Order: sequence, then structure tokens, then C-alpha cells
Amino acid sequence: MRRIMLIVAYDGTKYCGWQIQPNAVTVEEVLNRELSRLLKEEITVIGASRTDSGVHAMGNVAVFDTSTRIPAEKLCYALNHSLPEDIVIQKSFEVAPDFHPRKWDSKKTYEYNIWNADFVQPFNRGYTHFVYHTLDVEAMQKAARYFLGEHDFTSFCSTKAQVPDHVRTIYSLEIEKKGNLITLRVTGNGFLYNMVRIIAGTLLLVGEHQRKPEEIAEMIAAKNREAAGPTAPAKGLMLVKIDYFPAPERVEREFINECINEKQEEIRG
Repeated sequence: MRRIMLIVAYDGTKYCGWQIQPNAVTVEEVLNRELSRLLKEEITVIGASRTDSGVHAMGNVAVFDTSTRIPAEKLCYALNHSLPEDIVIQKSFEVAPDFHPRKWDSKKTYEYNIWNADFVQPFNRGYTHFVYHTLDVEAMQKAARYFLGEHDFTSFCSTKAQVPDHVRTIYSLEIEKKGNLITLRVTGNGFLYNMVRIIAGTLLLVGEHQRKPEEIAEMIAAKNREAAGPTAPAKGLMLVKIDYFPAPERVEREFINECINEKQEEIRG
């Protein structure tokens, strides 16, 4: 068996998140179905980040085990041919059999996008959260500094989360304004359920002058979900990338050309 890594991008608008759910279409479900059809064996992917319903991704990571002899680097081309247009495999390659995308040391980067203008922009309405009143970006930037470092983020975690440890480290949290678009870009060693969206919702309160930047420290110390701001809408959130330490080593293999050509003909046929 070989373990293949996929770098997956998707528009989450039509999906009820990543993880398989009863009576709902998810990204994981679609990948399992199309990989199983393509490779003619039962495939179950393991995802790195179980994004919520409506959340998008540029660089989520998934792995799966397979007995196929198709070169790993070619699988993305074959799979993209059968996937819906809102899910695209950016890269595919073989990794060591013991690599696990959720257990390997990593840092994740998310962006939350806000359209701050008098009116909605119809072309990006599915990827930004619209706010019509002017936001104080400078105040939001001051507030962002309080999130940096290692903290117990219980106040910024959904009460539905079922994890024993709420301590996470945020390495950077930058807020940039270009025209009407405000982008929050946050990198950390991991994030709790709805954590980035709650951080975004809380920073919006600061930008609206409903809360002061220095109050963030009090919210963190409270370790109480009610102390922080609301959960911002899912559509503004994008998983940008996941960096692993050390990076998973790519496994290079040589295959008999006849076997490769035979399988590729089978896929095309």
C-alpha cells in the first residue's frame, strides 16, 4: 500500500463542511466517492482540517492509502477530471506510510475577509462578510496583538467543541485594508472549533467601537465563551495553507511503463 497526499482547494458554499455527515453533501464524501471510482478500490481520505459548513480552502491537506500503480504526481490530473468544478486538487504526491495530517507538527494559516463598503459587492459576496458601517482598522490592529502567543482560548471556542485542551499558540495575526477589503490573516499551531470566526467577530466589535482593544486580554483571561464576541459568518473564512515540521518526505518510485500506460488507458476509457 502507498500513502498519497492531496493539497485540496474548494469553494465551501455548497458543502456542509469537510467531514462526512448523514443526509448532507461534504467535501470528504465527494473525494472518497471519486477516488473510489477512479482507482476501483474503497478509498477513505483523512483530512487535516475539518472545515465547517460554508468555509473555503486554498490548501487543505488529505491523505489516503491505495494499491494503485499510477504515479502519485499524476493522480491530481486524473482526479480533477471527475471532480465538480468547486473542488480542485492542487498537488498530489506520495509520502511515508506513517504520515498523519492531524498528528504531525504543523502551523495553519487562515484568512477572514470583510467587505467594508456602502453596498455589497456581488462578485465576492460568497467569500466576504459584508459590513456597511466604517470599521476602525487601527483599533482592530491594536486588539490583534493581545491574541499573540500561547493562551487558553476557551472564550474563543464554540461550546460544541469536545477537546480536553483549549491551549493554542498564535504566531501572527495581521489585519490589512486594501480599498474596501479588510483581511485578517492568522497563523497558529492549531485552532479550536469556530475559533477564527469568533476572533473575527470579536475584532469586528472593536472596529465598531463596541469594545476596546485592551478588553481582549480580559476576554482571554475569563475562559468563558460569553465574554467574547459573536461568531462571524462562515463564508468570510478561508483555510490558506498548512505547513508541516518537518515537511513530509516525498517518496519517489519507479514503475514499469507498461503498467502505467495500461492504468492510464483504463482511466481515459
